[in-house]
Amino acid sequence: MDDAATLAAKREPRPGESAEYSKARTDLLADEIELQRRIDALAAKRAALPPGPAIDQDYRFHDMNGETVTLAGLFGAHDTLVTYFWMYGPERERPCPMCTNLLGPLDANAPDIEQRAALVVIGRSPVERQIAFARERGWQHLKFVQCEGDAYPLDFGGWIPDKQWEYPIMAVFRKDGDQVRLFWKGEMTGEMADEGKDPRGGVDLAPMWNVLDMTPEGRGTDWYPKLSY
Repeated sequence: MDDAATLAAKREPRPGESAEYSKARTDLLADEIELQRRIDALAAKRAALPPGPAIDQDYRFHDMNGETVTLAGLFGAHDTLVTYFWMYGPERERPCPMCTNLLGPLDANAPDIEQRAALVVIGRSPVERQIAFARERGWQHLKFVQCEGDAYPLDFGGWIPDKQWEYPIMAVFRKDGDQVRLFWKGEMTGEMADEGKDPRGGVDLAPMWNVLDMTPEGRGTDWYPKLSY
């Protein structure tokens, strides 16, 4: 495998580029190639995780058909289940804008993702309330369920009742015969974040942030998306 600098040197300069821009862009391209390789290596390392902890708790949810389903029942015909617990508990008048920003593009990609894995959004609010907001946003594909009680968000760190705080949870589960196991869960906390930054793991799932990262202004230091502008 050629090193990144060798590959980046194949770049064709654009007409009108200064020598300074050409060198800086080629150096950046080498870094981009290295990053892509790092992302691939990270995905391979994640895929090679040994069997995770068995889920023995009988978590139950109310689905969009008014039925009560278990965690295993959320898999459908798949052996892998991708879940996102969003910050839209009954205490909140409106959902978290950041969760909303992530779920929008996830809704658009849901039909493709569901070719390979089940995809479910979990919330503490009644499922009817979640669906009403989804319709308001024009979402058409995501499947929503409501936690039956707070056992799931409590066990996975999505609900801190003493502080009345919710946190988003991205978690992937895997069927191992009749047993459900946790495959991977986002584990980065505020204590692990770099100074002045929100906790976020790699890779960043929100397209908005990735697009802003390609602009000269970047993400900014005090800007967040809103539910309306």
